[in-house]
Amino acid sequence: MKLVKNAAGRYVPTEVNGVKQIPFKGVGKYKPKGKKAAPPIKSCADYPDDGNKVVKNLKEALKKAGLKDGMTISTHHHFRNGDKVTNLLFDTIKSMGIKNIRWFPSASFPVHEPLIKYLEDGTIHHIEGSMNGALGRFASLGKMKGTGVLRSHGGRWQAIQDGEVHIDIAVIAAPTADPFGNATGDRGPAACGLLGFALADSIYADNVIVVTDNLVPFPCTPWQIQGNNVDFVVEVDSVGDPTKIVSGTTQVTKSPDRLLIAEYIAQFFEDAGIMQNGFSFQAGAGGINLAFAVYLRERMRRKGIKARFIRGGSTKYLVEMLEEGLTDYILDGQTFDLEGVRSMRENPNHINTSPFTSYNYHGKGNFASMIDAAVLGATEVDLNFNANVVTHSDGFLLHGIGGWQNALFGKTTILAIPSFRDRIPVIVDKVTTLVGPGELIDVIVTERGIAINPKRKDLLKAVKNSDLPIRPIKEIYDEVNSLCGGKPAKPKINKDEIIAVIKWVDGTVIDSVYKVEQ
Repeated sequence: MKLVKNAAGRYVPTEVNGVKQIPFKGVGKYKPKGKKAAPPIKSCADYPDDGNKVVKNLKEALKKAGLKDGMTISTHHHFRNGDKVTNLLFDTIKSMGIKNIRWFPSASFPVHEPLIKYLEDGTIHHIEGSMNGALGRFASLGKMKGTGVLRSHGGRWQAIQDGEVHIDIAVIAAPTADPFGNATGDRGPAACGLLGFALADSIYADNVIVVTDNLVPFPCTPWQIQGNNVDFVVEVDSVGDPTKIVSGTTQVTKSPDRLLIAEYIAQFFEDAGIMQNGFSFQAGAGGINLAFAVYLRERMRRKGIKARFIRGGSTKYLVEMLEEGLTDYILDGQTFDLEGVRSMRENPNHINTSPFTSYNYHGKGNFASMIDAAVLGATEVDLNFNANVVTHSDGFLLHGIGGWQNALFGKTTILAIPSFRDRIPVIVDKVTTLVGPGELIDVIVTERGIAINPKRKDLLKAVKNSDLPIRPIKEIYDEVNSLCGGKPAKPKINKDEIIAVIKWVDGTVIDSVYKVEQ
């Protein structure tokens, strides 16, 4: 691979999987040109007059969609670790003898570990999407034939609409659908919430297959996927287990240190003047972030403060705030538990959104920049406030980006991180992988203190008289290194072998991920 140094000082390839790449030019520096991509024109003459697009099984649908070697197939992670359709899909593709598929998921999870055998035998050539757990480890060891490409949720929409990724066949798991292809996720035995991650695929893909275990008579309402964009409908026994949209990362932390971090953030909201009538915020679904939502709710009650909207991932904690009248709306981008599913179905002020409305950087604005504060996590942060969310300090690629990059554009970005994990400092001199530039990260909150980016003089002034432990980031860094016995060893990586690249929200390449040497 030919490498060039990008504007962040990182070496990135000029070509990935045979496609030319644009190196990261800086935040807001790359402006796209041209027109949005478009799907092929189709005719009603090719579809049943009665609207019934049901075919007997997934194999038949794939045949009718023209599946062949080297195509791009997309799937979606609305069921998270409860997904049953993706594994069935690739079992079917394997049985058809198809090879070299580019798999384009919105995210993958441990449930997809069985697909490693298809990466090994060439059924799947490479993955362009978040790789959580075993699939990421597999790629980190240099075993994937192609190069992985990781994008944010908004970056995925951007890549599709800009024509960077052309989807041949989109396969959408839907908890409820009708024979015409209208589909929704907020009802049915396997209700998982919204289907927003599949919306771009349904609009731009050449062929769209909806797979459901709850086929209802036309019309399926409220439809999140429009049947006018769907080619085939397949009925199966089960599309997924909705109880598994809840994972270990969507439980309130019980750690005293992490609870302290959550309490610090809630107090920071109040002391910095963020928490006031009509404010908005976004909090992730990690254990610290969920605890923060609980503490913030208590402060809002005491002060009689009401938010205008909360940006989700929805959880039962945000639902309780909506139902208690502490916010006017939840603008939901991903449903993280069954209370979120119920609320979306029952409450008209619990709004399902998509990456287009919330995160797409190549549009006429999006919701992310309107948020007063976003509370996020990270695997590493460095002394320049740069952050990493995909690799660990050992170099292994174990996580996806999600909406993390997109949420950095809120008015105040706060990273909630423990000062160390497994005796390894989280604040480092230089992040292993650059996923978010420090200029967009405003506050680092640890159990040992709060570091405010020196660029945010307004925040420093706002909390000048607060009793919060505001400290320089270098001071926290030095203290934690001393406690942990010095700086952590650098990962053993092969700088001559890039296994994946990280895209910025505008489609440029911000960093490379290297093979880990064991």
